[in-house]
Amino acid sequence: MVGTLVNTAAIIAGSSIGLVFKKNLPEKYHNGYFQAVGLFTLLLGVKMAIPIASPLVVVLSLIVGGFIGMKLRLEERTEQLGRYIKAQTRSQNDRFTEGLVTGFLLFCMGSMTIVGAIEEGLGKTSDLLLAKSVMDFFSAMMLAAGLGIGVLFSAALLLLFQGGVTVLASLAGTAIPAPVISEISVTGGIILIGLSINLLKIRRLEIINLLPALLLAGLAVWLQMRFFP
Repeated sequence: MVGTLVNTAAIIAGSSIGLVFKKNLPEKYHNGYFQAVGLFTLLLGVKMAIPIASPLVVVLSLIVGGFIGMKLRLEERTEQLGRYIKAQTRSQNDRFTEGLVTGFLLFCMGSMTIVGAIEEGLGKTSDLLLAKSVMDFFSAMMLAAGLGIGVLFSAALLLLFQGGVTVLASLAGTAIPAPVISEISVTGGIILIGLSINLLKIRRLEIINLLPALLLAGLAVWLQMRFFP
């Protein structure tokens, strides 16, 4: 778990620096700043989604995953969590929950998260997560400067998610096939595209409800490889 712990610390450090910068960012520059963040997120999502190998699997996973997410009320529960943390910390940031969700999605949807956590769980190396930590440090600075302290608290969600993948890989004791990881990453990229639409205020999408699609996409590709090689 060394890589995940370092990654968590990097996000906390980056967010803290970003919060200092936020205090000195004039209000009139906020719109331009968020446009830049939204476009960056869009570019990242498109880059992740381009290597799609099984379009039908991904779209069905997103549809079914969205239904599951709505049934479980993931979006609503996440907003409740954000409001609870905000109340406990007595934060006055109006975009606290948005920062929490945006940070979590941006830090956890990439293939580096899945591959790095699995490698660490299998006792191979933490190098990929350490490299990711450097990237997340600067991303956290950028996000926290615009969205505030909610980004800092997303470090706790990353610790749970990424650490959970590491623990599961350790218990499973086997590597996950590359095509499975690839389609999970593609699905994550599409989710990031949705996140960019929210950041750019094009339309309000309930992105958190789509998270079950990650598991469904990976499971579908694994079953396809197993029974229809």
